[in-house]
Amino acid sequence: QVQLVESGGGLVQAGGSLRLSCVASGRTFSSYTMGWFRQAPGKERNFVAAISGSGRTTYYADSVKGRFTISRDNAKNTVYLQMISLKPEDTAIYYCAAGSTVRPVQALYDYWGPGTQVTVSS
Repeated sequence: QVQLVESGGGLVQAGGSLRLSCVASGRTFSSYTMGWFRQAPGKERNFVAAISGSGRTTYYADSVKGRFTISRDNAKNTVYLQMISLKPEDTAIYYCAAGSTVRPVQALYDYWGPGTQVTVSS
């Protein structure tokens, strides 16, 4: 059982930066792969990035490579998504998720946070 809560979303102009945080409850945080997904209005939920329990392996969607960085601090039960050079097409609700493998597949993640809104204006 894992509870996740995202924070750090907001409104930013194109080209700006934001850092999202996700704090997890539980005593086995370091054993979980953590991922970020996003869903724009009227669109399907899409994979953004994932990181292994140790933090040594990461995986990114092509659309965010070079702009987004996922990281984690297991001592704080927290995973981060640093976003730079934001584009209007990055606008979405961003969800934190916990799973068992570093894969861009929504069904492989078992626990989800409520999401945080990111809006990038042009």
